[in-house]
Amino acid sequence: MPPLSWASEGRVYEWKSDYTIGNAPDDRILEQELFASENMVNSGINFKNYSTMSVSVKGGPSNLKPLETFEDSGFESVVLENVRRMNYSEPTPIQKNAIPIISKNFDLMACAQTGSGKTAAFLLPTISSLVKKISGGKLETIRRRGRGPFKASPLFIIILPTRELAIQIFNEARRFAYKTPIRPVVIYGGSDGYVQREQVSKGCDILIATPGRLIDMLERGNISLAHVRHVVLDEADRMLDMGFGKQIRGIMLSSNMPRDESLQTLMFSATFPPDIQVLARDFLKEDYCRLRIGRIGGTTTDITQNVIFVEDCDKNKKLAEILYDSPPSRTMVFVQTKRTADAVDAYLYNNMFPTCSIHGDRNQSEREFSLAAFKAGKSPILIATSVASRGLDIKDVMHVINYDLCNSIDEYVHRIGRTARAGNQGMATTFYNSKNEMVAEKLTYEEDVDFHDGDALSIEDGSGNREAQPWGQAKPSQPNHEWDYNPGSTSASTGSGW
Repeated sequence: MPPLSWASEGRVYEWKSDYTIGNAPDDRILEQELFASENMVNSGINFKNYSTMSVSVKGGPSNLKPLETFEDSGFESVVLENVRRMNYSEPTPIQKNAIPIISKNFDLMACAQTGSGKTAAFLLPTISSLVKKISGGKLETIRRRGRGPFKASPLFIIILPTRELAIQIFNEARRFAYKTPIRPVVIYGGSDGYVQREQVSKGCDILIATPGRLIDMLERGNISLAHVRHVVLDEADRMLDMGFGKQIRGIMLSSNMPRDESLQTLMFSATFPPDIQVLARDFLKEDYCRLRIGRIGGTTTDITQNVIFVEDCDKNKKLAEILYDSPPSRTMVFVQTKRTADAVDAYLYNNMFPTCSIHGDRNQSEREFSLAAFKAGKSPILIATSVASRGLDIKDVMHVINYDLCNSIDEYVHRIGRTARAGNQGMATTFYNSKNEMVAEKLTYEEDVDFHDGDALSIEDGSGNREAQPWGQAKPSQPNHEWDYNPGSTSASTGSGW
């Protein structure tokens, strides 16, 4: 059944006029919701390997040093306390290098691997800066006074390509803004516009938005950009790929968007194609910083990648065999079309696998319900189109299966980036055949993958050794719907548990 409320109605900390920063009371119920361990991705055994990633910084101040610890960041104490609640031990490379740049109010174009901590890299310094300015009387949070028309005036807007990513970043903003006067709001298409306008009308300091819904509310007069101090274009390359270039330019060139030195613009992307460089040239200040972490468009070495030759007519059977022989764990299965998503979902469900699916033809309540079931471990096999390939940060995704090989290496990188987040280990299995040999061949040059003929799968165990697992081994006669999957487990041991 669909959710009883929209994700955009998620509770935020309710600040009152008699509160002071640093001495606001706890909200124990909200705190438990925001910081429960099952809702957060913990760092994995290979987190320390992040320190060996290559870093390139061009432009900006020459004497700026990377951040060593969060305690050295200069963040407001209430923000640092939220960092501790998130169990962040040390900054990732993107955080170490981006936070000092953002804190010094430089514009930034940052490229880093997916799953590297980009969201915290721009949320933390910006929220801390806003808290500091508000406490010092340099900024005012604009709230409705009495009744009548109200136009929200956000201080910080984050523009991104998909509804699912918008909801995820909204939840992160709720955590980092806990016990501060900063109020985050999220708006996106496909859901109740009235409900979202009501949320905006309560006041909005951080606005997380997809381009279409933001333009709609600007045209309706629900939102003013006159007080914006920070803009983030997240997953900028994906927004251009999806045809949002015109909308982004329309928002950035809006008549009341500030165009002076007070506006800071940040662009984050996992790739850096020419059209992104043009966007950076047009909207970032001339002295903007260019930050690159690791190999642009590359994947983390924590993912064991395998490519298997499978004819289209055999894909369902091969997929079922992989799931039978794998340990119970959260698994994402990517397909190319909405019709295929429905067909694969039905096939697995009829074979008693606990599945759910999302794609562009699902209404928003169905998409939110499916993601909630996947995150909770109730339906730990998610079949998805590219709508779920970017940005989603879901705990304990152990395996990504490309049922259909995508058309580009960039899309492949983003798909398999749903596993092995924050130094955890994961596996990616890709089906290919004669229809997509061109893309498969590129993987041998650009990614560390193993090719197989469909008879065996190479699995890397915790010691780093690989062994061939024959298909069909220990296959049960009938999988059990009441299987013993533990959502908190990240075990990589082999053997069927479905």
